[in-house]
Amino acid sequence: MAANVMEIYGSKVFNEHVMKERLPSATYKSLERTLHKGAPLDIEVANVVASVMKRWAMELGATHYTHWFQPLTGITSEKHDGFVSPVGDGTAIMEFSGKELVRGEPDASSFPSGGLRATCEARGYTAWDPTSYAFVKDDVLCIPTAFVSYTGEALDKKTPLLRSMNALSGQAIRILKLFGKDVDYVSTTVGPEQEYFLVKKEDYEARQDLILTGRTLFGAPSAKGQELEEHYFGVIRPEVSAFMKELDEELWKLGVPAKTKHNEVAPCQHELAPIFDTTNVAIDHNLLTMEMMKKIAPKYGLVCLQHEKPFEGVNGSGKHNNWSMSTTHENLLDPGDTPMENLQFLVFLAAVIKAVDEYADLLRTSVAPRAMITVWVPTRLPRPSFRSLWARSWKLSSMPLHLILLMPVPSR
Repeated sequence: MAANVMEIYGSKVFNEHVMKERLPSATYKSLERTLHKGAPLDIEVANVVASVMKRWAMELGATHYTHWFQPLTGITSEKHDGFVSPVGDGTAIMEFSGKELVRGEPDASSFPSGGLRATCEARGYTAWDPTSYAFVKDDVLCIPTAFVSYTGEALDKKTPLLRSMNALSGQAIRILKLFGKDVDYVSTTVGPEQEYFLVKKEDYEARQDLILTGRTLFGAPSAKGQELEEHYFGVIRPEVSAFMKELDEELWKLGVPAKTKHNEVAPCQHELAPIFDTTNVAIDHNLLTMEMMKKIAPKYGLVCLQHEKPFEGVNGSGKHNNWSMSTTHENLLDPGDTPMENLQFLVFLAAVIKAVDEYADLLRTSVAPRAMITVWVPTRLPRPSFRSLWARSWKLSSMPLHLILLMPVPSR
C-alpha cells in the first residue's frame, strides 16, 4: 500500500515536478520566477505552458478545461470549455492557448457581488493563480483562478485572500529590515482541520429540514448526546473507515496532503486534518476536500453534513485553522536562541495578537462564527527541567479565538 500511495500522490496535479520534467528549461525557469518571485508572466511562456498542460491533461483523460474559482456563494464554480476546435475540412484539432490559460470571461451577472455592482453589469474575469497547481478532476483540467469585476473589485473569496497575503508580506518585510534581514517574501501557512458528520442516507432522506437546510430545525432531541465524549478517538466503524480510505486516496491523487483521520467528539462526527500548506493552496485543498467528502459518502450509504451546527446540543462541523508565518529560512513565530531573536518573536507575536483583537469583526465575517483560529508557536524553553504546554484563550467580540503557544520539551 505504501508504494501505491507514493505512485498515486499528486498523479492528477500539474505540479513543479511535472513542470520541470515536461517544460523546456528556459520556460520552466521563467515560470519559476513567476511562481516564487511574483515576476510578470510573458504570453509566450504562457503559450508553451498551456500546450504542455493540455497534453498532460489529455493523457489523464481530460477533454475540457475550466477556470475553477470561488464566488461569494460558499462553493466553487466551474464553466467547462472543450479543447476541441473544428477546422474547415470537417475535422477537429485540440487547442488550448496561453490566453485561455491566463484569463477567462465568465458571465458574472448571476453571481452575488456584495453590492459592488448591479446585476446587469455582467462582465467578470477569471485570472490564473499560478501558485496553486492545476489538476484534473472528472476528466476536466481545473485551473485555480481569482474572480474580479471589470473595474477590479473582488467577486470571490480568493482575491481578498491573495491581497491580504501580499499586504502581510509587505509589512513583515518592513519589520524584518529593522532586524537587519533582507527577504523577498513572507509566506503564511494554514492547516484547516475539517470536521464533518456522516449520517445514514435513509435517515437523511426522512428529514426535510436536513435536506433543505443542512441542519435539524424541529423534532425531539437526539437519543444520544456527548455523554463523556466517548466517541472521541474511538474505534472507527467499518463503513466509515472504508469511506475515509477512498477519500484519502482521491485526495492524494489531487495532491491534498491528507494526514490524520479520527472520530470527533459528537456521535457520527469525524475529522480530516491535512499537513499545513501555503494559505491560498491550503484553502483550495480544503474546498476540494469538502467536495470529495460529499461526492464519496453516498457510495457507502452515507450523507456528509458540513453545516457549522447541524444538531442542537452537540459539537458543530468547524474548521480548526493552524496558522503561521515564515520566510524561506525561519518561522517568524519561533523565539530562537538569542535575545535579538526573542525580541523579533515578541514583535511578531504581539502584532498577531493585536490584529486578532482589532479585526475580530472581520475575522468573524471571514470564517464560520464558531471557528477556532490557532497560532502554533514552537518555542525553546529557558530551563530544560521546565516542561509544559501553555494555552491561553481570548474571547473577543463574542467570537471564541484561541491562541495556543505550543512549547515542546527541549533536548537535554
